[in-house]
Amino acid sequence: MTVTAPAPETLEVDFDTKPSDYKHWSLDVDGVVATLTLAVDPQGGLVPGYELKMNSYDLGVDIELYDAVQRLRFEHPEVKSVVVTGGLERMFCAGANIRMLAQSTHSWKVNFCKFTNETRNGIEDATQNSGQTYIAAVNGTSAGGGYELAVACDQIVLIDDGSSAVSLPEVPLLGVLPGTGGLTRVVDKRKVRKDRADIFATKSEGVRGATAVEWGLVDETVPRGKFDETVRGRADAAAAKSNRPDDATGVILTPIERDETGDALRYRYVSAECKRGERRVDVVVSGPDGPPPADAAGVSEQGVDYWPLAVTRELDDLILRLRTNEPELGTWVIRVEGDSDLVAAYDDQLADLSDDWLVNEIRQYYKRTVKRLDVTSRSLFAVIEPGSAFVGFLAELAFACDRQYMLDGVYEDVNPDATPAAITLSEANFGAYPMSNGLSRVESRFYGHKDQLEAAHAGIGNPLTAADADALGLVTMALDDIDFEDEIRIALEERASLSPDALTGMEANHRFVGPETVETKIFGRLTAWQNWIFIRPNAAGPEGALRRYGTGERASFDTKRV
Repeated sequence: MTVTAPAPETLEVDFDTKPSDYKHWSLDVDGVVATLTLAVDPQGGLVPGYELKMNSYDLGVDIELYDAVQRLRFEHPEVKSVVVTGGLERMFCAGANIRMLAQSTHSWKVNFCKFTNETRNGIEDATQNSGQTYIAAVNGTSAGGGYELAVACDQIVLIDDGSSAVSLPEVPLLGVLPGTGGLTRVVDKRKVRKDRADIFATKSEGVRGATAVEWGLVDETVPRGKFDETVRGRADAAAAKSNRPDDATGVILTPIERDETGDALRYRYVSAECKRGERRVDVVVSGPDGPPPADAAGVSEQGVDYWPLAVTRELDDLILRLRTNEPELGTWVIRVEGDSDLVAAYDDQLADLSDDWLVNEIRQYYKRTVKRLDVTSRSLFAVIEPGSAFVGFLAELAFACDRQYMLDGVYEDVNPDATPAAITLSEANFGAYPMSNGLSRVESRFYGHKDQLEAAHAGIGNPLTAADADALGLVTMALDDIDFEDEIRIALEERASLSPDALTGMEANHRFVGPETVETKIFGRLTAWQNWIFIRPNAAGPEGALRRYGTGERASFDTKRV
């Protein structure tokens, strides 16, 4: 993991790392149990200007954690439970570094919280869908984001030493909210009674011992002399219930190859061209070079070169880089190109081999990657033309977009003999890759219209031309070649003229219909409030809590309720 500039405003963040390069985490595997230990290097911040004291973290710390969680899922099929603990004496984690937050721009704080949220969700996803149960061994103070890390785990064991406590002190000390799901997980996941949750979130010193267990903030509190033994016992018990294979060979996540030249970023199957004058990015995802391997053994043999895994890794990396490093490029135009029959063959294989541990991991990874698109604060447009391959799981990229423009027919002046564009649905589009609301993207599209959902489902397996797709409501506009380019140009120009702030709010409201889940509350309700609070003077002003924290001076609050 490297950076090429000294301040968040101009920082180029590289999400590449590996265990041998970690500054803050160590990863140890002992049979079926892995241990992730956090011992933050105080001088190892991503940018200058702050020390990472008391196991506090910044984006760099969380990039390493995300990498470790990914590697445990793909490289270690033998691991069935994961213990997360602190590597400092009487210190689990003090949460996000306050000095870092105080000196960062608003957009940096928001993106930092978003990535951290996604990593916490990935931990929960590993427990739910990969048979790797995460257990927090809270060996000391666990405050703010430190407790949010613990509560993302399936179980929490707190050391009982008379002083160690769990806390969410953001409201009383910083004038902000816990930024990575703490409030939501306390009441929705751990089922803490709301009056107790109210006390907990306003009690800066936190809760410890038997009270923490009684309230449901932790599962068990254990004296120091029995702490390691108890944690290992829980880890072994969880591992015994896992369905992960005992004798599979993992896939090493080798470095992703990319070529950065000027305003272009190119991978093997994904590319992006930055059109800075138009404030947009043109993204192209390419289909496979050949047919899928014959069986699960062939998938394992290909490893990171297996096309669905390769394209997912590249797309994930691109989303993170564009989202973090290119905040002014507000519209992403997404195309998918390739042989539709080959994409369909891979889509069928992913479904047929879904019980294989590696194929399951690939499917879960693709699900999480498209979820990144869902919560990315960018306008997303899909363009569907002759040569497109929006088939099965790749069609999810179109349905993740805010609008879909499809050419009806061909470009008569360019290639009149081309095969007209088509979209092909599969069962993958009806539940295999759900959104944060628990619904498929097609179901979200037709929310409240069961007849339209059933009509779309009836079209599974049939290449749907523009007229068919338009009739089924699967595209925003189906246009002939006379109007196609002009309509897209006008739409993109209009989008670039609108307020990015208003667009972010509008898109987030439209994308997540229907039921609320822990994830939608975190990315919708919590993020909206945290965004607002982050720019209020009570938190971020010159006399606000973030600025005054640690100075000995009390924050000066505007006492009017808004």
